Amino acid sequence: MSTSAVDDLLRELAPQVVGLLTRRFGDFDAADDAVQEAMLDALDQWPARGVPDNPRGWLIQVAHRRMADQVRNEQARRRREELVAAQEPPERRTAPPAEDALEADRDDTLIMLFLCCHPALTPASAIALTLRSVGGLTTAEIARAFMVPEATMAQRISRAKQRIKASGVPFRMPAAGERAARLGSVLHVLYLIFNEGYASSAGPGLHRIELSQEAIRLTRVAHRLLPDDCEVAGLLALMLLTDARRPARTDASGTPIPLADQDRSLWDGRAVAEGVALITRTLARGSVGPYQLQAAIAALHDEAATAEETDWPQILALYGLLERMSDNPLVSLNRAVAAAMAHGPATGLRMLKALDGRLSGNHRFHAARAHLLEMAGDHAAAIEDYRAAASRTTSIPERDYLTTRAAGLATRDVPLRGQQPGTTSPRPM
Repeated sequence: MSTSAVDDLLRELAPQVVGLLTRRFGDFDAADDAVQEAMLDALDQWPARGVPDNPRGWLIQVAHRRMADQVRNEQARRRREELVAAQEPPERRTAPPAEDALEADRDDTLIMLFLCCHPALTPASAIALTLRSVGGLTTAEIARAFMVPEATMAQRISRAKQRIKASGVPFRMPAAGERAARLGSVLHVLYLIFNEGYASSAGPGLHRIELSQEAIRLTRVAHRLLPDDCEVAGLLALMLLTDARRPARTDASGTPIPLADQDRSLWDGRAVAEGVALITRTLARGSVGPYQLQAAIAALHDEAATAEETDWPQILALYGLLERMSDNPLVSLNRAVAAAMAHGPATGLRMLKALDGRLSGNHRFHAARAHLLEMAGDHAAAIEDYRAAASRTTSIPERDYLTTRAAGLATRDVPLRGQQPGTTSPRPM
């Protein structure tokens, strides 16, 4: 088996083994560390020697031995500190327990997701811990993905584990009354991971494919474990339909290409078909939430053979429903854009006036207004907003695109286009 195939297998098994050892020893932090070490051993051995007949059992045994060693070392340290010379306190059983005692067939992945996305954690900490303990990524891999030093990411993960421990949250599925709220935190973390991968907030590249792909993989896991939850299905459909456009979002040099100008033949047709089928089935079940509405909007974009065939009135109506569900100004921004595409730029510009105070520091607001001003023929004002947007984004590709757009208008070399503003770096809303 190739190294990449082994890596995929280990990422699938990681949360199951961490969860199993957490139940056995009652120490999530130590279990996570032991499994990470066992995974490194597997990556070193399996590609050359072959994958064991029972890879999950192999990881359990190796990680369990490391946990047992940690228990013995900790007990020895305590005995030395307490100077217990006579009777030793009872020790935990450290020999690998029987498979049935460990409930080896039980899959704790969903419990791990709830644990790592606990509301007590900040979004940044929950993302890091989820990628580490559920995604199976090493600290170094997560640090590279977010372009921070490994030591910084290690501290973030360590603090997250300490916060979980201090919260006293039990390692079990949340009670029914708590589950819905906690599931919302899980989906929000997965959504943030996908967004950062699909449209990087900083750095030289527009994409961090490893993050968006990991978010899709983890959301597939959540959908497999919660097949009847409409919002889980909606989030998966949203990710598939949005990520399907990724091959056409940049040119050979990495410059962003607006949605209306993309070569739609490059879109991933299989992902589009899967996403459309998934959201169609889900919407038919009657319970509609924000992720489902966003997926429905993405489906309307993806099903349009050309930009001109986009059903903007329907998209506008869906954004209206979404706006009523949440007080999110970015949803209102997208609704104004859809109104401009359906009824003309003057309509959209009037709607944007209400958002000026709430979004004046957001580059997406200025990029959207710049495009609508360009559509309306007010190039001088559009240039000012394009430059304002460029000065506010931390994404180098976005900044370069917006700066180029302003320069093109200044020299009247760029013709008026009908692309949707904000799609230079689209994030699912």
